Amino acid sequence: MIPPDASLQSSLAAHFAGHIPTRLGVAVSGGSDSLALLHLLHGWSLVGGPTPAAVTVDHGLRPTSAQEAVDVAQICARLAIPHDTVRWQGWDGSGNLPDHARRARYALLTDWARANDLHDIAIGHTQDDVAETFLMRLARGAGVDGLAAMRPRWTQSGVTFHRPLLDLSREALRDHLRRLGQSWIDDPTNDDTTYLRPRARQSLMALAPMGLGAATLADVARTLSGVRTALDHATLTAARALLQVQSGDILIDHPGFNDLPEEIARRLMQAMLQWLAGEEYPPRGTALASFIKAARDGHTMPLHGCLLLPPKNGQLRLTREYAAVKGLRAPVNTLWDNRWQASGPASPGVEIAALGPNGLQACPDWRQSGLPHASALCAPGLWQGDTLIAAPLMGHPNGWALILKPEQDNLLMSILCH
Repeated sequence: MIPPDASLQSSLAAHFAGHIPTRLGVAVSGGSDSLALLHLLHGWSLVGGPTPAAVTVDHGLRPTSAQEAVDVAQICARLAIPHDTVRWQGWDGSGNLPDHARRARYALLTDWARANDLHDIAIGHTQDDVAETFLMRLARGAGVDGLAAMRPRWTQSGVTFHRPLLDLSREALRDHLRRLGQSWIDDPTNDDTTYLRPRARQSLMALAPMGLGAATLADVARTLSGVRTALDHATLTAARALLQVQSGDILIDHPGFNDLPEEIARRLMQAMLQWLAGEEYPPRGTALASFIKAARDGHTMPLHGCLLLPPKNGQLRLTREYAAVKGLRAPVNTLWDNRWQASGPASPGVEIAALGPNGLQACPDWRQSGLPHASALCAPGLWQGDTLIAAPLMGHPNGWALILKPEQDNLLMSILCH
């Protein structure tokens, strides 16, 4: 019989099968899940696994957080694993604290990885986290995407995050720590029912006698992950068949879009709006449903800083809304509208901004670009103060070029990663 320790380590290694990094970052809070991950990675490194480097994010939200980071550093020193602490000081006391903390945590981890030339970070989410998240999202009326299990890996700003413990229970990991004689930190917020996750944790215990424990709910979530994958594949197939990109706009085959099942149309529209607006989250609910109906009916409608235009030659057009970009200016060495980058001659004071009415007046032949007026207004140009010096998308480059940034240049990849 395989000893429990070996079974845990085998499950961990299976996550990386065929793609084992040479070096692997590991986020360690001092709680049982992340400490178990640290010890398992240490054991794996001794038999050919990746070399670990640890990091602790100190959110500074509890008086003991700094000492907890020191405690983790001492554990890492005992294991000869390099350790850093990064600190968050960005919360102003307003808004959703768990969400702000989560966003800050991943941003800090990404920055730390890049500074240390690391391309992969492991985090200690477990089977229990999958089940708790399932219940939390069920309580909010989530659909397939929300109820599907956490993704085992994803990439953010060039860093791949891994969740190699999703098939393991928290109690199995704690048993492993007990055998090692390793204590852990119990975060008091885990028992604070002001937050939804502790309430979900309590609900799991109440549901267990009905056979609805963490393992069962995690299995349901994994099944829904397969459903999500199938829907994503159908959406990507529809995108390949129906979409084209023209000067940053999206052209949509109108008859083909009208033939799509509602769920595929919804996913496709969400991905298009997110790609075009460059926002982290797309619109949802009734606003999105109304927008999809407008697309099916061939009507004009604004949403999410974007504008839907009626079909021409059988194609709908999705463009930026001028109101969303008219006051936006950016130096030429930065991104404009989080999408466009410029290259050209060294010129002091040159900025990227939307053409707008004044820019179009300076380009009397702008209609030859093939863009409708609403799109041309939003097209970027190169400005020196109030003077337009180049409009590459209108056929007046004057030595300048404007291109979509690499991540935005591939709409299909955006949909694939959605």
